[in-house]
Amino acid sequence: MSLQCIFCRIAAKEVPAGIVYEDGDVVAFRDLSPQAPTHVLVISRRHVGSLNDMVEADALLLGAMMLVAKNIAAAAGLAAGYRVVTNCGPGAGQSVSHIHLHVLGGRPMSWPPG
Repeated sequence: MSLQCIFCRIAAKEVPAGIVYEDGDVVAFRDLSPQAPTHVLVISRRHVGSLNDMVEADALLLGAMMLVAKNIAAAAGLAAGYRVVTNCGPGAGQSVSHIHLHVLGGRPMSWPPG
């Protein structure tokens, strides 16, 4: 955990957030600046800067994060479709240096994004 990282502080419940799911490895909460009617962030409890910092030993964690994203979408009634995005690095729009997935849905999504 990084005391400087806002997502680590949310996972430790030092900063309030609209938490919708948590377990020993993953925390999910509503984005403060939603880009869709449903916009939930799925983070690892363990501080990892980005997808670039993940290693083979993190495969189970990444899988767990994806399954949480799927379950959040199902619970939100997003059967018509949803998007799961991870930004990797500032050039891709990653504003918090902590691995996270965006679960977006509830409106039509265009392609390509960005």
